[in-house]
Amino acid sequence: MSKTREVLLVGEGNFSFSAALSEKAGDEVGVTATCFQSEDQTFKHEGAVLNIQRLRERGNVVLFEVDCTCLKEHEAIQHHLFDCIIFNFPHCGRKSGVKKNRILLVKFFQSAVAVLKDNGEVHVTLCNGQGGTPCDSPMREWHNSWQVVAMAAEAGLILSEIRPFDCETYQGYRCTGYRSQDKGFHVEGGLTHIFTRSLPHTMPEKLKMEKRIGKETICFELPAELSNYMNRNFLGQQSHHPVKTVQEQLLRELKSVWPVCSINEDFPELVSCLPETPEACDSTLTQSEVYWIKPTDTYIFDQSENEQKDCASMDDQQSFTGSYALRPSLLLHVQEITQNEDFSPGTLHAVSGLVFQRVPISLSRSPAFHQLLLVGMFPTESNPLQCFHDCLESLLTSYSVSFEEAQIGLEQQVWMNSKMLPKFGRIASLPSLSSALDDGLQLIGVSINLDHLATVIFGISDWRLLWSADPRFLKHFEANPLGPFSPFSLYPPSYSHDVSFWMDPEIYEELDFHAVVREASCGSVKNVALVDRFRHPHMGHASLCYRLTYQSSDRALSHSQVLGLQNQLRRLLPLRLQVTLR
Repeated sequence: MSKTREVLLVGEGNFSFSAALSEKAGDEVGVTATCFQSEDQTFKHEGAVLNIQRLRERGNVVLFEVDCTCLKEHEAIQHHLFDCIIFNFPHCGRKSGVKKNRILLVKFFQSAVAVLKDNGEVHVTLCNGQGGTPCDSPMREWHNSWQVVAMAAEAGLILSEIRPFDCETYQGYRCTGYRSQDKGFHVEGGLTHIFTRSLPHTMPEKLKMEKRIGKETICFELPAELSNYMNRNFLGQQSHHPVKTVQEQLLRELKSVWPVCSINEDFPELVSCLPETPEACDSTLTQSEVYWIKPTDTYIFDQSENEQKDCASMDDQQSFTGSYALRPSLLLHVQEITQNEDFSPGTLHAVSGLVFQRVPISLSRSPAFHQLLLVGMFPTESNPLQCFHDCLESLLTSYSVSFEEAQIGLEQQVWMNSKMLPKFGRIASLPSLSSALDDGLQLIGVSINLDHLATVIFGISDWRLLWSADPRFLKHFEANPLGPFSPFSLYPPSYSHDVSFWMDPEIYEELDFHAVVREASCGSVKNVALVDRFRHPHMGHASLCYRLTYQSSDRALSHSQVLGLQNQLRRLLPLRLQVTLR
């Protein structure tokens, strides 16, 4: 414990733990020790008088009749903020059941955060089996435990660490208070659960965007479900993000085999293209997976007058025809790369950036991710496709990445697969727009989902963590750039809720439903499963029932919050989709 650290202990019995902690920590820690009983009742506990004397002699504060569920109301505590609040072996008293003790925990956590510093910790020590986490041995059934992580979430706290409770390290400690008596709890195998604050969930909002395409400036609204992914600069020069680390490591290895030229040109995230263009550039895409954008305004920049003019009044100017879309793949830029004056055969040209794809909610695919595109023209006789296959396989097989050869028509390609996500990368022979093929050269394109590769390499169980705003995520990689990820939120609780509605099969788009769920749930739904479908024999309408699994890997998510998010979804669905709730 560092200097000037203030510790509050609640629910003390004979004050033996407080006295031992104060003597062990020394003068660097100020202890405020409290108990629920009156002074007279406390003195009846064996050793209490001596322990209180030990505390006061060291200049610590001892308080009686302190209710740990309303700390902010106590006159001696309400104006203080503590670095650490400790509650050892909480219990309602007598022979109370798990439900009463859960309520005690909720009220304590909500009371504690009112007097806790922003970076403070709450320590709760429970008997083995009570907490309901995998660290308990044996682990009780969830409904029969105190569900300590879910109870802490009601106060915006996440479980950051679990330590074995070793009573022998606290000299003179004697547990008391079992069933409101001067008897001890079974402390063998006890666990100390350490909780910290988490960031709150925030409702995503549509962002007003402007992007320059040629001479035109396009104004549009970004879908609310994508607002968390914009302007994060993961690949920036000062970034320590694992996605950037993976890219740098990959390019460093490739440079040992081929010359690599990194393209610094900033390709726009908004593209102008015909509906069939994305699929023509990337055979894995379909039109329904593209975020098509309807501009709110379009301007043309007039260099002669140094001003912007509304396109509608510029009849003499040529403007883009066709559709606008958020870039679904960097393969749309292959032509620009190969026609650049710096493009030369024998060199691997690398570009990376955000791409956007409308996909169902799952733990494997994200609607926005960083893609790395490598483009190069090499002699056909050197079999470049096989060379890239062999090189990347040697780099990635240790991370359980497999490679699968395939051929679509005349196009040869190799897929990169992981256990969680098949086809997250591709090596392909691309059609050349020049006469290079006649010159014995072959155009090769390698596209890799960097986000997914980062989760595989660093052992990140949930891709949503890559986008966490909690500073503890990046702090881990600043301290240990190449080491495996250690989560700062342990055993987050999971909740399941169903939603069912009538819809018209002729107009219903399931991806639109997933988009509304992402927005309404603030991204806290990790999985959506269709569990029932019924088609009315006469009306033609169909009823769908989906099961939503809520879980957050970086923020506290409580039962009451989930109920609010589920109600929010039910309000939005009839407004956004032409459905009738059941």
